[in-house]
Formats: sequence, structure tokens, C-alpha cells
Amino acid sequence: MRFIQAESKSASAELAKKRGNFPAYAGSVYDSDRTPHMRNATTTTIAPTGTLSIIAGTSSGIEPLFAVSFSRKVLDGNELREVHPQFLEAAKKQDFFSDSLMELVTLHGGIQQIDGIPDEVKGIFLTAHDVPYDTHVKIQGAFQEHTDNAVSKTINFHGEATVEDVKAAYLHAFHSGCKGITIYRYGSRTEQVLNLSAKSEQPPASKSAAGDMHPVIAPRPRPARTTGFTERIGTGCGKLYVTINSDEGGFCEVFAQMGKTGGCAASQIEMAGRLISLALRSGVDVRSVVRQLRGIRCPSPAWHNGRMVLSCSDAVAQVINEAIGEPIVTKEQTMGACPDCGGVVEHEGGCLVCRSCGFSRCD
Repeated sequence: MRFIQAESKSASAELAKKRGNFPAYAGSVYDSDRTPHMRNATTTTIAPTGTLSIIAGTSSGIEPLFAVSFSRKVLDGNELREVHPQFLEAAKKQDFFSDSLMELVTLHGGIQQIDGIPDEVKGIFLTAHDVPYDTHVKIQGAFQEHTDNAVSKTINFHGEATVEDVKAAYLHAFHSGCKGITIYRYGSRTEQVLNLSAKSEQPPASKSAAGDMHPVIAPRPRPARTTGFTERIGTGCGKLYVTINSDEGGFCEVFAQMGKTGGCAASQIEMAGRLISLALRSGVDVRSVVRQLRGIRCPSPAWHNGRMVLSCSDAVAQVINEAIGEPIVTKEQTMGACPDCGGVVEHEGGCLVCRSCGFSRCD
């Protein structure tokens, strides 16, 4: 980088002899007898090169390999499995290539813990997570010393990295003269561009208030295509359309929409759908979800196909219950709370009435 810096300054000086110095030259760091000519205020930077490196088939800037084998998420949720071509070449040339070995590499992402691979090869194919975070920062600092503008580099952390680890990286970068720093804690987002094999990923641990370590549950990614159905069910607020979709792991999402409603009601229905979907993709038993939703009441219950629908939440639970093939049992004939006094309303004569205050839905 020192060589590139020196040569770029030389080229800029030659341009300045022909076209003049940059407008703010006077009073700048270049305003001296040693550098009487300088066309550019800055000549070097290390920019983000993720997409460019994919197109060119090269390494991305000053980064180590993210993994020897990984999946890259591209448009429309598709995934491309990639194995480093030079590792494949080395494996075949040194005669340690095998299908079982490649399965292990795909599973682990890196090769440091895999037997049967020569140490000299392991020394070459270190991955981003094999390199300690402080070494990542040192590399960035070394390049920053000979770069005018900022250096684009990701400081990779394992999923178990703590707040103190991140703090230490930022302080180290500051004292190393870095103009900026980017850190990424693996698994901190449910959707990330580069992923290790799903089988190799371990959920990061987090500390509870008491300081104990507990696994963090993360939802599985939503695939690009799911299959399911939409059912219409009557509620006291109108027709509710409930969609239940599944992927290879079973039920993966639920969302609902009320005919023409808007505002708060629509936002609450959307919120319920998102949380249900998150729970289902995180491995929560669908029956537990149903138990939480069943029986929630609102002031406007209704009848649907001979059974009581107490609220929109209750309606969603009933549709899910039918989807898993379990019977829906209506245990009570009361119809929710009175909007006037909060008492119990009942279905009587085709209307909802409250025996406590005399409220009638038909009035």
C-alpha cells in the first residue's frame, strides 16, 4: 500500500504540472517545496468490493476468506453454494480430495479442525473467523497508514462475541489511526448475505440478567417459495382472510387481512401474523400458538359455521387448529365483553345483549 500511495502521488504531481493544482492546494498538507505540484487532494482509498470481487472472481479487498465453502444469498432469496476454487485445485493436486472431505468443508466452512488436510494448506486457507478480531484491526490499521481516505474492511466476530469485545475493537481501531471501522457479529441478523452451512451454525449464547448463559433462539430463514392456503372466516368486525403457509420444516408463516379495515385494527392483525410467523420459524409448537390465541375476546364476537368466533385472534387460532386437523370445541356460549359496562354479553334472538346494563347490539 505504501508503493501504491507513492506512485499515485507521483502520477498526481505529473497531472498538476499540466492542469494545475487542486483548488484547495494553498494551505493544505501538500503546500510545501517538497510537493509543489499536486492535482488531487486524495489519491487512495480502499472501497467496498463485494460485488466487484464476485464479478472478477477475486478476493474482496484486504479481507481474508469468509469461508472455504459457504452459501451466498442472491436475488429472490436464492442461494449459491461456493467452494474456493484454489482449495479444490490444491486438494486434487495434493491428492487429499474426496467427496466426504468436501462435505465436511461445507459443513464447517473452515478447514482448521478437519483431519487429513496438510498443515501448509491450512495455513494458507485461514478464514475470517479463524483470524482474531484484534488481528483484523491491525491489518486495517497497517493499510490505513498508507491510505488517504477510509479503508473498507469487516471485522468479523463469532456469534458468541460480547459487548466488551466490540468495544475493544472500536478502541483498538481508534488508536491504530483507522478513519472508520465496520464490525459484524455472525448471526446478528436473520438474513445475511454470506452464510455458513446451516448444519454447522450454533446459536450464539447470551447472558441473562442473572449472568447465566442461555441459547438464543433464531428463526429459520423464510424460503423464496412457500405453499399454503387462504381461508375466509367471519368475525364481529367483518370477514377475515387468514393465510397459512408451509415450507420443508412445516408451518412457517401466518398472516391475516380484514376486508376493508384499516388503521389500528389492520396494524394489530399484521402484528399478530408477524409474531406467529416468527414463533413458527423458531420451532415453537403450533399447538402452543393456538392455545395462546384461543379464547381471546373482543366486544364484537360472531358466529361462523355454527361455532363462536370471539375475536380476530380467536379466528386465526381456529383456522390454524383446522389446519393441523384438531377439532374446535366451543366451551362457552357467552359472547365477550359489553362495550358499555364490561359485563358478559350473550347471543339471544339473533342479537347480542348484556343482562347487566341492558346493552343490545341491535339497538
